[in-house]
Amino acid sequence: MQISQVNIVFGGNEFLASQEVRDIRHAAREAMPDAEQTDLDARTATNADLVQAVSPSLLAPRSIVVIDNLQEADPVVAQSLVDITKRMMANPRQADAIIICRHDGGQKGKGIVDALVKVGAWRDEVPKLDKPQAKVNFVRQRFESLGRHIDGRAAQLLVGVMGENPGELYAMCEQLCADFDDDPIMLERVRQYMTANPQAKGYEIADVAISGDAPRSIVMMRSVVEQGVAPVSIVGSIATEMRKLAKAAAVSAGSISVRQAGIPEWQLNRARGHLRGWTGPGMAACFEALAKADEQCKTNGGDPVYALERAIECVAAKGVPQQGFAPGGSGMFGNAGRIR
Repeated sequence: MQISQVNIVFGGNEFLASQEVRDIRHAAREAMPDAEQTDLDARTATNADLVQAVSPSLLAPRSIVVIDNLQEADPVVAQSLVDITKRMMANPRQADAIIICRHDGGQKGKGIVDALVKVGAWRDEVPKLDKPQAKVNFVRQRFESLGRHIDGRAAQLLVGVMGENPGELYAMCEQLCADFDDDPIMLERVRQYMTANPQAKGYEIADVAISGDAPRSIVMMRSVVEQGVAPVSIVGSIATEMRKLAKAAAVSAGSISVRQAGIPEWQLNRARGHLRGWTGPGMAACFEALAKADEQCKTNGGDPVYALERAIECVAAKGVPQQGFAPGGSGMFGNAGRIR
């Protein structure tokens, strides 16, 4: 990767920012294998610490300096860093140090970043991944950084399954490129991988449960647990899909807008397809069952698999108790509040 003598990793998701710092540091190490590395925390570092870190020593003529929490830098240290950057960028080929700074992206200390950029530092803007489309764009960019491409629907599926954990999403992109030679990676290939990957099974278990097939969902759940997947992660997957369902119901009822739902339109449309037969109280009952399963997973002496089975049965039944339920009837809630 291309790096500068002074690099600022600015804002963004914490995992991605840490990953970017690591990648720049690795590139710096390749460029200067004889360099000594020094880590500084701007919250406590003094001007003397900075000057010593960037100066050649008897044992190491060059240095790699990583400065964390740049937004907390003392004004004297900040000005010294600007002066050092200005000298280094005036003649970068003669510079004997590479500096990597990490700023959290807030307003505090932003003046330091602006001053450093003005004298030649490179600012690396890290995505926040706070919106679904940003996560899809990240997946595409990650594939491109690996010299590959991914189909849009395949990227959406990855985000739908693993979008809540940037670290897993990052690793999954790399794993797909390592396991398959396709370019681009298409939707069916991602589905194939997820079918073979027990860690991604929670999404499929949730989908089958919400579709109403409790026996199949429970069999899938037991198989995945036997393969080593923690029941609590499956509870989380089902809860995530239930939240999407609740948001789709709220959009359909006019309670919130599509934008306020905060999920991609394709996921919203997919959730809408499962809404028939659901009621508000039924959804509440399912969330209560999932909360109990989550508690059983996190406390000693409980039976998380049994609790998870009960939660799956509740979801598959749309929250309607099956004992005493009259077939063909309107259920315990009657017709009131039923989502059409």
